Amino acid sequence: MGRARTVGLLVLSAALSLPGVRGLLAAAERPNIVIILADDLGYGDPRCYNADSKIPTPNIDRLAQQGMRFTDAHTPSSVCTPTRYGLLTGRYCWRTRLKSGVLKGYSRALIEPDRPTIGTLAKKYGYRTAAIGKWHLGFQTPAKGAGRVDYDLPLRPGPITQGFDYFFGIPASLDFPPYVFVRNDRPIEPLFYTIGASQHRRRGGGGFWRAGRIGGTFRHIDCLPRLTREALWFIQDHVAHHADQPFLLYFALTAPHTPWLPTAEFRGKSGAGYYGDFVVQVDWVVGQILAELDRHDLTENTLVLFTSDNGAHWLPRDIQQFGHRANGPWRGQKADIHEGGHRVPFIVRWPGRVPPGSISDQLVCLTDVYATLAEILGHPLSDSEAEDSYSFLPSLTGKPASGPVRHALVSHSGWGMFAIRDGHWKLILGLGSGGFTPPTFRKPGPGEPPGQLYNLADDPAETRNVYADYPEIVDRLQRLLETYKQSGRSRP
Repeated sequence: MGRARTVGLLVLSAALSLPGVRGLLAAAERPNIVIILADDLGYGDPRCYNADSKIPTPNIDRLAQQGMRFTDAHTPSSVCTPTRYGLLTGRYCWRTRLKSGVLKGYSRALIEPDRPTIGTLAKKYGYRTAAIGKWHLGFQTPAKGAGRVDYDLPLRPGPITQGFDYFFGIPASLDFPPYVFVRNDRPIEPLFYTIGASQHRRRGGGGFWRAGRIGGTFRHIDCLPRLTREALWFIQDHVAHHADQPFLLYFALTAPHTPWLPTAEFRGKSGAGYYGDFVVQVDWVVGQILAELDRHDLTENTLVLFTSDNGAHWLPRDIQQFGHRANGPWRGQKADIHEGGHRVPFIVRWPGRVPPGSISDQLVCLTDVYATLAEILGHPLSDSEAEDSYSFLPSLTGKPASGPVRHALVSHSGWGMFAIRDGHWKLILGLGSGGFTPPTFRKPGPGEPPGQLYNLADDPAETRNVYADYPEIVDRLQRLLETYKQSGRSRP
């Protein structure tokens, strides 16, 4: 279990001492829950993680000052769709039909119709739930032989059949068509128009996206501001009409993923070009949500979790050009199997329960959000839900663990290269990055081992492959991974 270095006093609710209460809080004291998931934000972007960051992030930094910052938090995949599945379901995505890669805007629903999500979990305990932002988990269930999603039909299954009372967002990443806002189970306008492809900023373009169908009023640059307004509206509407219920808001940002489109007021505000300016806008969005909670006196009873779906797509030449390490000290970038691909910022603020200004080195995976919320709500996990989820509530509160604590995790790259971590040992099943950093895959040379083994305690930058030196550790980790695969679960 990780150690929490605490600054300030931890004031615990009186409910903690009540006998017979399973979970942290009694029903009347259950917190509102806000999960803000950035898209492609790196570990080294917020200044609370990287003092040398070229990007000012005062709101994210303030969240860390008021809560707990985790230093060993990971996404289950180094690309977005599998991570989103894992966060919502507490289950590794490679157990589904999507073994690697990401869905597209016309892809069918990935979450199984009967699969519990954090939305269905919260609704069971009286929460009003909303998903706002980037969905990227598909719509509709295909009939036999059916092809892609038909946007003229109700988008069911989808967010509102998978645990959310309200949805407003876009189908996939902002670089995949169709480009249209969806409210609940319908596009807000027909897809009568098309848009041509746009080049990446690195190539002098206006921001990268693919050609395809688009709604008549949709503009890429307006997406993040529009989603922010919707998230603020949800909080306002909840206070006005549903104040007798707690709420869960899953706010999945579209930034700083490509296209890098900071609006005018954020341009030039960082030392890392368009990408850095877009991160400044992300930080502003976080500030807007925090301010709205303050405005309605919701801060004291709201758990806010801020994280990212994978590392930043930040190339070595970007580091050289700007002197900014978006993925901090870690090797690699988005889609890679190395730490830069899946070690991410992870901050939790919960006044009166989580000590302000604290830091935890507990190993955490985004799949663990489910089990943690379940423990807070007093929900006993069944054998058929959240099979890869461990509660990190003991790390947040300093209370003894009542269940298993995570000591190992599985990650996979954008192209399906697996890694398993147990303690400070990390085994990668293959050579190369498995992602964007060349070479993606390579065959071993004469006398070279077929995989990679790193001792992260001694070599956090993954520079010394000791696979050949510790065959017993390689064998143990391979067997552990195979057990996780064959058993259908990693949580006991």
